[in-house]
Amino acid sequence: MQKQDGERIAKVLARAGVASRREAERLIEAGRISVNGTVLKTPAFKVTGKDKILFDGKPIAAKEPPRLWKYHKPTGMLTSHRDPEGRPTVFENLPKALPRVISVGRLDMNSEGLLLLTNDGELARALELPSTGWIRRYRARAYGKITQERLDTLKKGITIDGIKTGPIEAELERQQRDNAWIIVTIREGKNREVRRALETLDLKVNRLIRVSYGPFQLGNLERAQVEEVRPRILRDQVGHLIDIPKGHPEKKAPRKPKRGSHASAKRFKKR
Repeated sequence: MQKQDGERIAKVLARAGVASRREAERLIEAGRISVNGTVLKTPAFKVTGKDKILFDGKPIAAKEPPRLWKYHKPTGMLTSHRDPEGRPTVFENLPKALPRVISVGRLDMNSEGLLLLTNDGELARALELPSTGWIRRYRARAYGKITQERLDTLKKGITIDGIKTGPIEAELERQQRDNAWIIVTIREGKNREVRRALETLDLKVNRLIRVSYGPFQLGNLERAQVEEVRPRILRDQVGHLIDIPKGHPEKKAPRKPKRGSHASAKRFKKR
């Protein structure tokens, strides 16, 4: 019988860092969530602190203070917890010392650069919403020749899968023979938006690097390296979106990149 009090199960799973609310609903539909010994069949279910919630047969973690990490995603990895085809994923290659985390949005397999990770599904959802107004900035290398005048036409937005995007700002950094380096700024992050926007101008993106997400910068973070955002900075930047308790301890994640991942973000400049 449906409980009348408590909180929606998807929200509780998100706060526990199991998954975002949307992904939590998929876990429920897949029969991977149980409450008090009963496998849930619908996300329209409320729970309280007295309920025993299991994910894949194991108790979910107690709610911890929201934390946020910057991760320099290399190319060749899916932003997914598992892949049926056996391709490498971001979450399989994170430092073992990290708690269970989810990503704030995604970067496709062939894209690289800044990927935000958090232990809090509510925070992830807040940072992904277009209403937050945070810009995502990329450096794109694209095959083809272009002028600033043509790039300015993207300010009108484009249509992706029948949906009009917001304005897309594109600045020609330099033309290097048959390749152009372009700084692209978007606010929504629809599926492959940067690549598809430049394709409308007959440009083929062959390298795409996210250099910032809202106030958080890739900076000199090396490939496969992780760096936690300090709690004070996190409160300053996202405290208006969700409650960030004061005084929770700061823990440092390993910064050592995996073997073979020695390229610095500095190499993105003037390359």
